[in-house]
Amino acid sequence: MMRKQNLFIAYLLIGLGVYFLIKQLDLAIFRPFVGWPTILAIIGISFLLHSYSTKDKQNIFIGVIFLGLGIHFHGLQNYDFWYNHWSVYTLIIGIAYIVRFIYTKKGLIPAVVLITISVIMIFSISLPEWFQGIYGIIDFIETFWPVILIAIGIYFIRKK
Repeated sequence: MMRKQNLFIAYLLIGLGVYFLIKQLDLAIFRPFVGWPTILAIIGISFLLHSYSTKDKQNIFIGVIFLGLGIHFHGLQNYDFWYNHWSVYTLIIGIAYIVRFIYTKKGLIPAVVLITISVIMIFSISLPEWFQGIYGIIDFIETFWPVILIAIGIYFIRKK
């Protein structure tokens, strides 16, 4: 057990060491990667490496989320074309569920639901005319999605 935990710490220390070395060397090619999004990605990669090397698939989900958030925030900071919408977060979580499903056969339904919602929301600007009725629902969700997250969290706490 202790060896498995030490592997995660080892991966994290190696990743952070490489990050700070690159930061200290101040090479122009790596400047876009110096920032907190890279640290999120390093944490995610550490979780993924730990999961694969120990054959313990519990941390795959959180690893994909950290890596996805790191990539997303890096994109927001460095690329003008990067899409900035809340649906990207549900897409990242949906992808995490898909990766988890591949290894544990759990979480397919939440993955499909979250990815479907994300794709609809990402492409909602160009929905056909007959789909206009959904805009009221979309506006409601975009206004009250934090309350929805709180309600889902409370549901999971009370679920036995």
